[in-house]
Amino acid sequence: MTDQETPLRVILFEDSILLREGLVRLFAEAGFETAGAFDDAEDVVARTRDAGAQVAVLDVRMPPTFRDEGIRAALAVRAALPEVGVLVLSQYVEGVYARELLGAGEGGVGYLLKDRVTSLEELSAAVRQVGRGGTVLDPRVVQQLMRTGPDPLGALTPREREVLESMAEGRSNVAIAGQMGIGVGAVEKNISAIFAKLGLEDSGTAHRRVLAVLAYVQNDPRP
Repeated sequence: MTDQETPLRVILFEDSILLREGLVRLFAEAGFETAGAFDDAEDVVARTRDAGAQVAVLDVRMPPTFRDEGIRAALAVRAALPEVGVLVLSQYVEGVYARELLGAGEGGVGYLLKDRVTSLEELSAAVRQVGRGGTVLDPRVVQQLMRTGPDPLGALTPREREVLESMAEGRSNVAIAGQMGIGVGAVEKNISAIFAKLGLEDSGTAHRRVLAVLAYVQNDPRP
């Protein structure tokens, strides 16, 4: 971050005091500004709005019942403040809520598992990605979201698999069309078929593209 750049403003909702204070310090080391840190998810929309936060980081299970307060708070932020990125950081995969979170609106969204975040760099990159409007998902979360069998790629035609492979390499639809010598419309039809066969409902093309690529990375048998 240069001197001219404004620090990313993050608001944190985490009931564990040790983790909460630790994350505040990690955010500071990453160059973020913690606009607020709370041990419950009460008044989450008002707190996030008043803090002028650009990213909200929330646990799933928070007081008073320690069931789904945090994830429901994340959904509330997504609905009321679409300009704010939402990053769920939890020990648990709540598959139904995760799917709803992805389909709740536009803007950045992420779902990471605490015990699988291995470095400050990984976490700070995820926060920045969500702050830019991107999507960050742990592969285990993706597994819960996939509704197909153990080999979700098995239903794809060779052409669809080739398109998905190109998507995984980061190519745009135009680049895929040029590489394969087909029209952009044909690429789009193949991508729509891929989404349908992988059981990815229309929750925003960008999010579905990420899920499809992650499914490919996880299930492609080649090294």
